[in-house]
Amino acid sequence: MSAKPKKRFKTDKLIIFASGLACTCLMALLFVFRPPVLNFLDSKIYDVLLTRGSHKAATDLPLIVDIDEKSLAEYGQWPWPRYRVALLLAKMQSAGALAVGLDILFAEPDRTSPLVLREQLKKELRVDISFQGLPRQLEDNDQVLAGVLASGPFVLGYNFTHAATGVPAHACALKHARVALLSSPGAPKPEQCLHQAREMICPYPPLAQAAPACGFFTTASDMDGILRRVPLLVSWNGKLYPSLALATLMQAAGIGNAVLKLGPAGAESLRVGQAVIPLNSLGEMFVRYQGGAGTFPYVSAADVLADRVDPAKLKDRIAFIGTSAAGLKDLRSTPFDPVYPGVETHATIVDNILAKDFLSIPDWAPGVEFLCMIMVGLLTTLLLTWARAVWFTIPLAAIAVGLWLGAAHAFDDLRMYISPLFSYLALAANFALITAFKFWREERAKKFIHGAFSHYLAPAVISRIMDNPDALTLEGEEKEVTVLFSDVRGFTTLSEKLTPTQVTELLHAYLTPMTRLITENSGTLDKFIGDAIMAFWNAPLDVTDHQFRALSAALAMFDRLEELNREFERTYGFGIQIGVGIHSGRVRVGNMGSADLFDYTLIGDNVNLTSRLESLTKYYGQRILVSDAIRAACAGRFAFTEMDRVRVKGKTEPVTIYTVHTRAQAEAQSEELAAYGHALELYRAARFEEAEAAFADCIARFGDKVLYGMYKERCETLRAHPPGEGWDGVYTHKTK
Repeated sequence: MSAKPKKRFKTDKLIIFASGLACTCLMALLFVFRPPVLNFLDSKIYDVLLTRGSHKAATDLPLIVDIDEKSLAEYGQWPWPRYRVALLLAKMQSAGALAVGLDILFAEPDRTSPLVLREQLKKELRVDISFQGLPRQLEDNDQVLAGVLASGPFVLGYNFTHAATGVPAHACALKHARVALLSSPGAPKPEQCLHQAREMICPYPPLAQAAPACGFFTTASDMDGILRRVPLLVSWNGKLYPSLALATLMQAAGIGNAVLKLGPAGAESLRVGQAVIPLNSLGEMFVRYQGGAGTFPYVSAADVLADRVDPAKLKDRIAFIGTSAAGLKDLRSTPFDPVYPGVETHATIVDNILAKDFLSIPDWAPGVEFLCMIMVGLLTTLLLTWARAVWFTIPLAAIAVGLWLGAAHAFDDLRMYISPLFSYLALAANFALITAFKFWREERAKKFIHGAFSHYLAPAVISRIMDNPDALTLEGEEKEVTVLFSDVRGFTTLSEKLTPTQVTELLHAYLTPMTRLITENSGTLDKFIGDAIMAFWNAPLDVTDHQFRALSAALAMFDRLEELNREFERTYGFGIQIGVGIHSGRVRVGNMGSADLFDYTLIGDNVNLTSRLESLTKYYGQRILVSDAIRAACAGRFAFTEMDRVRVKGKTEPVTIYTVHTRAQAEAQSEELAAYGHALELYRAARFEEAEAAFADCIARFGDKVLYGMYKERCETLRAHPPGEGWDGVYTHKTK
């Protein structure tokens, strides 16, 4: 080998080794800052570890008494009169239940009480009635239920909120938890580390006063909607309150006090009787689910009321009353089941505590994870740098298997979650980066160009770029373009009604014709953002009359959507609606990204403004909003109706925004547009009382449209709080 190839070979090795070290350092940064997507992946690994193999309840104490369809068929719709709930509780107590937790909120008086009915009839119909032969103590259903609650081991449920609702609450009569604190030096106070409630939705005070204990059933799922951990204690007004599961367990076991251990990072554990429950710093317990819905035995409430249940099934059981009836379901998503009854979560917590079957993430776990990640990163870098492919495949596979077996051992045998995520990321990233580097140089330019442009540019444009690949620089150019954003309204809610396959099929059926309309009108597709489309005109090639072409494409999209919706109604049972924003202005257009990976796109304040216009379509109740630049370029060919003069979030200069109609549409709506224009002139003149009346007239004549209602409310506000002299009629939007 000559000196020159040897030198190049050594240089390549050094580049590969340096790349591996850099990649490992990048993983270390990601470990420290933990972007949400990595937390999501970490949660999914946790789910896989939890759901492996067969599972069953560890104890036979928890039981669900279900207000099911059978119960509603026999005893009528929910809510039931509370004397019936009292009868249900009394029968469970008589059967020997250790404790009963009610996963139900009784926030208001029972309106079916004879006493309440008599007062309502007298007040509303001026009819004075009496109930012959009804004992006085049965006139008030709430008093009947309160009497039963006071006589047995019952726990009422209630709800905390962590955001102010503005709803006035009656005085709460709840018993707080009796918790002793065991604090190490430097430990925060409980209210500084535990979940802090903003408001409480309390049980009806006579019931709360009568019940021996109360517990909250508030939960908070992770960002992916999965419920993996629950708070056992919540701080409110300087006191600690127990969860429904914790309060019911303590009631069943006759435990009056708990001990909360606090460390410098926050909560560490909660001692309840002989069980020491590991907590995270927020006082949350990881729920070790044992399976999907139906893990715990269910008994129909109707069977209990009708004495069709063997008392032995209820004796010495810790029961929770909940509902599985359609329309009443309190459902949660868990690692096992996307539609898991919330009442079974309480039963699972009790089962975990009784069996002392806990999961935890120790304080030292992040240190172990970080050390493993660095070791894996260095080892893979060394293997990939100096070993041939045939030799490094087996060691890398062994490392991957070893990481998983180690995590599984810690999870199953030590009841600890030690995440292998970042070790896998270091392994995968180094393997991908260094392997790709070996094939990178010669194929980079042409493959990138085809991959980046073939799906959203015409073949002639791609050929032009392929003929001159040196034109693909990061600098780009500044030029005037027209930008279009479109978005499907409420798509997240709609997609919840469909399977993932159906969502994919719907998006394909929608995006394909929309994209064709854009390219047929000389547009360039920038990207899909979920169900949203971003496109632009006048780049990379000049497009004559690009504002008109963009607007024509948008209106054609609405026409095509009407045809698509007829098919969507037949296939999925609903149609979709979109909002479109269009603006024209100078932007930076070109290849944006890193020196190695970049996309042909555009950036600039005018791009952001277009996105804001699209997001404002829902606020103004319009299908499309455009800027004054579009109106000026297309005047005479379309009819424009002014919507507002606004400052969108992130901008200081006001912008006049319009909606667009074809000439035929404007002529058909001439009366309505004239009435709206008159009302808007009054608003601009700061004659808010007259403007309010004019918008109210628009509502009366043309329907309660979002636009008219919005301006009417705005006029009411400005009339109550006049803006003063110098008001420019500009409305500032503070949200995107």
